[in-house]
Amino acid sequence: QVQLVESGGGSVQPGGSLRLSCAASGYSGSTLCMGWFRQAPGKGHEGVAGLYTGGGSPHYADSVKGRFTISQDSANDTLYLQMNSLKPEDTAMYYCAARYPPCAGTLVPGAAGLYNYWGQGTQVTVSS
Repeated sequence: QVQLVESGGGSVQPGGSLRLSCAASGYSGSTLCMGWFRQAPGKGHEGVAGLYTGGGSPHYADSVKGRFTISQDSANDTLYLQMNSLKPEDTAMYYCAARYPPCAGTLVPGAAGLYNYWGQGTQVTVSS
């Protein structure tokens, strides 16, 4: 059973930065497909960024490309989302999610349903 624990959310002004962390544990094997999703009030889960811990290029939603960076620290089993130039429309609950390979994509419609393991979420609020 994969456990995911997010941290790092908070409130910032527009243009500010935050770094989210997701500590993973309890998984078998050596690689996972991992993604960051967000959910704003009254909306469904939106895929933000994803990567395969075994290698390859990460992928990003157009809305965050150039501002957000997903990365991993394999030694500490931690996934990160560095968020820069934050905008009010980035306000949402952010979730870390994982599934065992094969990876199914983070940005396709309904991608959230393809992930089996979820963290509890961390709130990000961007407001002046």
